[in-house]
Amino acid sequence: MPAITITEQQNPDRILPGSPVYRVFDLLIAAVGILVCLPLLAIICCAIRLEGGGPAIFRQRRLGRGKRPFTVHKFRTMRPSADPEVHRAYVEQLLAGAESTHTDRRGRDLYKLASDDRVTRVGRFLRSTSLDELPQLYDVLRGQMSVVGPRPVIPYEAELYPAAYDRRFAVKPGLTGLWQINGRNECTYHEMVALDVAWVERHSVWLYLSIVVRTPWVLVRCRGAA
Repeated sequence: MPAITITEQQNPDRILPGSPVYRVFDLLIAAVGILVCLPLLAIICCAIRLEGGGPAIFRQRRLGRGKRPFTVHKFRTMRPSADPEVHRAYVEQLLAGAESTHTDRRGRDLYKLASDDRVTRVGRFLRSTSLDELPQLYDVLRGQMSVVGPRPVIPYEAELYPAAYDRRFAVKPGLTGLWQINGRNECTYHEMVALDVAWVERHSVWLYLSIVVRTPWVLVRCRGAA
């Protein structure tokens, strides 16, 4: 993945995230996406319930714009009894600079666990295709998220962030973004944050639309799937 250089662009004419223009795009894309995907959403719900019971939708507190907490919705990909502390301990290990036990082929620390036995068979497929994120279209309609933006952060991650990482909270979190089209789990944690901050610094309507157009192709190829 090419290196990302983050620079502040002082362009008074650019459209800021959160402006009515972005909101109109968000509403159109989310509404059309939900309508088009309704049969697929129903099939996924049934598959999750049939595999092991439990709720099909997973709800989790995340931090949005200005670090305001909100509830994010995803398809459940783990067993109902899965221990959430496993991921917390792993992220704390990464942010503390400890050596990771989950690396890519180049030996670089990955954000997501490379092998997680808490994930179900249906869940592995949903994660590899990012179909588990589809319920977040509802979060976009609610105004809690944007279609494009930084990945929504779990509160315990933000507690460990250096001050420079707080730039990612200047905008709404997104369903997709620069991280998702630049390698997903092929990125290290710090590369992921750098890409999120790059969106804050470089955002434009054209970049927004470019990310939206490129996302389906990345997902079809399962590039960087975890």
